[in-house]
Amino acid sequence: MQKKPNRFVLWVVGAVVAALVLTDMLPMFAQAREAEFAVPAIAQQLDDGRILVAQQEQAPRKKRRTLMDLLFGDDQQQQDEPVVEKPVVKKQKKAALPPPEKPKIEKALGATRLAVFGDSMATDVGKALERFYAEDPNISILTQGVGSSSFVRPDFFDWPKTISEQITANSFDIAVVIIGINDRQKMRLNGEVYGSLTPEWTTEYSARVTNVVKALRAANKPTIWIGLPPMEAPKFGKAMIQVNEIQRLAAFSGGAEFLDIYEKFATEEGGYTARGPDLNGNQVRMRKEDGIHFSAAGADKLAFYLSQSLKNYYRGGGTVGIEVADPLLGTDAQLMMRPPYQGLGQMKLLEVAGAVISLTNTPRRAADLVTADMADAATVGFDLTQMIEAPVGRADAFGVGKVENPNPK
Repeated sequence: MQKKPNRFVLWVVGAVVAALVLTDMLPMFAQAREAEFAVPAIAQQLDDGRILVAQQEQAPRKKRRTLMDLLFGDDQQQQDEPVVEKPVVKKQKKAALPPPEKPKIEKALGATRLAVFGDSMATDVGKALERFYAEDPNISILTQGVGSSSFVRPDFFDWPKTISEQITANSFDIAVVIIGINDRQKMRLNGEVYGSLTPEWTTEYSARVTNVVKALRAANKPTIWIGLPPMEAPKFGKAMIQVNEIQRLAAFSGGAEFLDIYEKFATEEGGYTARGPDLNGNQVRMRKEDGIHFSAAGADKLAFYLSQSLKNYYRGGGTVGIEVADPLLGTDAQLMMRPPYQGLGQMKLLEVAGAVISLTNTPRRAADLVTADMADAATVGFDLTQMIEAPVGRADAFGVGKVENPNPK
């Protein structure tokens, strides 16, 4: 026999269904009722479309939520809700701060005065020397560079006269000279005009350099004449090489030290290059865009090489001297510090930097030390007889020592 369903259960199920139906139907009747009353209001506003539009924008009609929306969510509402994206905040990189400036040290009252004479390149060298000796209170740099100046045009700027006046005023202790990039021009002499690097031009130019160097030597002013580096323009570069050689011979004959820097700023083939190793060995730009002047890094590198030559005259403490402990210093075999190498010099273990000319004696050559007599040898710091008489096998025999007891019994 089939069991009849419980009437109470059927009644409860029916009540639930009816409640659900009424819940969905009531909003429909309410919306229809609102629409019925809203029609006259809208009709009354048709004469003023602007207000009607404003009312529609300010009070948009919202859909009523039903029981099903409450239970299962309203898909239409989820679609209508705008998606608010969070703004992407990019992290800004911190700007690189410049290196802190070195503290300025006040120079001592009796500090050595180093004057840098020359053209615009002398200005770059002077600034580099100021940086190099920034923390040394016993040496001050006096930059005397004059742009566009030369040894050819005294009508524009007369260097021999200016240096002579500085000597008379005793305004410096050591002189550094670098000049030449403006010297490739015609020279007026005794009413005649001579082209650059002609025999007459060369003779007069050499005489002017020699006379200036001799005047500095006579005033007991140690002088370092800096040569010129390679130039980018080929024709201009060849002319500067010739000027460089004239200055070298004139500086030697006048009694100054000539610091040759050509290979230190050249390629391995001896040509121009704008880049090279700095004092830390990093490849950086050594020259400016004009292919002539030094960049800050290039000038700093030159200041380093120059400081090695200055050690012959300046030892700190505000004193200037020319006495040296190394017997080879003051000869044509003087050795400079090796790093940093560049160009042809980077393959060399030792490098001849040029002669240091004594201010009181005639120049020496390294070969003269071997043939010097005893009195002269004593002036250079060692006795040659010690090397000659040293017995074979001793460290200082150098292969020429004497043999003790040649005929032992």
